[in-house]
Amino acid sequence: MTPTPQRKTSLIGNLIRGSLIGIVETIPGISGGTVALVVGIYQQLIDSASALIHSVLSLVRGQRDEARAYWDNISWRLLIPLAIGMVIAVFTVAGPVADLYETYPERMRSLFFGMVAASVSVPLLMVRDDVQYHRKQLGWRHLIMFLAGAVVAFVVLSLPATAALEPHWYVVLPAAAIAVSALVLPGLSGSLVLLTLGLYEPTLRAVESLDLGYLGVFVAGLAVGAVVIVQAMKWLLEHHHATTLIILSGVMLGALRALWPYQGEDGSLQPIDDGLGLNILLAVIGAAVVLVMIVLDRKMSHRAPQPVH
Repeated sequence: MTPTPQRKTSLIGNLIRGSLIGIVETIPGISGGTVALVVGIYQQLIDSASALIHSVLSLVRGQRDEARAYWDNISWRLLIPLAIGMVIAVFTVAGPVADLYETYPERMRSLFFGMVAASVSVPLLMVRDDVQYHRKQLGWRHLIMFLAGAVVAFVVLSLPATAALEPHWYVVLPAAAIAVSALVLPGLSGSLVLLTLGLYEPTLRAVESLDLGYLGVFVAGLAVGAVVIVQAMKWLLEHHHATTLIILSGVMLGALRALWPYQGEDGSLQPIDDGLGLNILLAVIGAAVVLVMIVLDRKMSHRAPQPVH
């Protein structure tokens, strides 16, 4: 696939983008990948992460020239401030946001429902740009893939959360590998994955108590997941760009299941209760915020379409 030109991003802007991703990664039901899509750095992030992984692997194999070539394709202007912003957010802003989500779950889910619903348009707009750029045509199979992605996400997120799953290494390792995919897969929340597997609280306790054994296995799972998922997404975006984005948009639509405001403690859907007017208002506000971000991002993107290295 011929790469679509990407705009140059600012250091301060990337710091803010990283902070947004760090904030949402602490909230079950919200994906960091969704934020990456909304703020216009999704494919740049995939490309740079892939180049970094290839560079490290080539260096391990002793192929220095190949490692250097991959190294030159890493956008440090993106990755470094993004990482700094994520760390700052996790240790500062994320705490109060998480407290709000715990204290007012129905209101916060309403707000996030509107944000994610509006963000479904992001990959669809990217598909439209890709179709126009390469003069392609969409067919029934793309609609079927969109619906399949939505149905699968809805069903998976409807599974009841496990009350208590023993945190053995062979459970923690794959759970962490799946959870880290939330950084690159819009619609999938890492915290929600851990919550569904019953590992959300054990992981938080391990971080609090500095359980190095647990954290070591968890970090190993993150590394495995990052290598596999990032490389898979890199290949899919290069060879099946429009199809991949269509499926991702379906997944994001189905992921709204996790953000339905009226839910029981076990995640089961409940009928609409009191406070509907306020919940609708919060959803509209959330959607409006995302739509403004999308409009601004696309205006800036069209104004300065230059490649990033």
